[in-house]
Amino acid sequence: MVNDLSNAERAEIITQALPYIKRYSGRTVVVKYGGNAMINEHLKQQVMEDVVLLWLIGVKVVLIHGGGPEISEVMAELGKKPVFVDGLRVTDKETMEVVQMVLAGKVNKSLVNLIEMKGGKAIGLSGMDGRLIEAKQKDEKLGYVGEITKIHIKPIVDLLDNGYIPVVSTIGCDKSGNSYNINSDTAAAYIAGELGVERLIMMTDIAGILRDKDDRNTLIPELTVSEAKELGKEGIIFGGMIPKVDCCISAIEKGVKNVVIMDGRVPHSILMELLTEEGAGTLIKGENQ
Repeated sequence: MVNDLSNAERAEIITQALPYIKRYSGRTVVVKYGGNAMINEHLKQQVMEDVVLLWLIGVKVVLIHGGGPEISEVMAELGKKPVFVDGLRVTDKETMEVVQMVLAGKVNKSLVNLIEMKGGKAIGLSGMDGRLIEAKQKDEKLGYVGEITKIHIKPIVDLLDNGYIPVVSTIGCDKSGNSYNINSDTAAAYIAGELGVERLIMMTDIAGILRDKDDRNTLIPELTVSEAKELGKEGIIFGGMIPKVDCCISAIEKGVKNVVIMDGRVPHSILMELLTEEGAGTLIKGENQ
């Protein structure tokens, strides 16, 4: 327990983080925030503390969030039942209005407010602001579910350059004024790639990539892209982890140095990943690193 540590022990812990602070200070990190860490109020507080601490030591943090459970909750209140096809929410016009209201409004602004309360400076964006996320319809049967066609990264860069933490809700738009529901993992990969960030952190509700899905001790700490693809062929990466790993690979192919999939249910997992030797979760990297 932290309270059991002496002042000297606390100071020693801080000094051990110094090499990692030097490595990331001035660099940009994208955090894709979702899963239980977004629903559990205690975990949410800790994630925002991590984000603000990184910001205070000079790390440029971009927080990208989803909000599926909150969308489903509001839809239930409206008497509307969610429908999913291949893991994607079928989004008719009424549902899209709910998505926009919840993501760009309630969720986004509550996160901005929480960061400010923790001592950070944040500004919320949706993918519609500055045409940040340009998209087209992914599949007619899915309705207003979007496929990203272009990222206009300037709004995020401007905020980072002026000392703010951009908080991004993943709603896209097209040139005809239609808005689209965008998968947040995909949006994080595209935005991180466009920024060419040092690291993309994908927060999930599992420890990372496991050789045995039922045994947390079989966590694979590090993989190259080719090794990750091989695990997919072997069936070790399966189900809902397949699209998540595909997004990680896509991010690396777009210029991200490395991506980590980690358990957002672990308190302060972001700091564990960036400021300790052991890290957290599974790191996926390019072939020549």
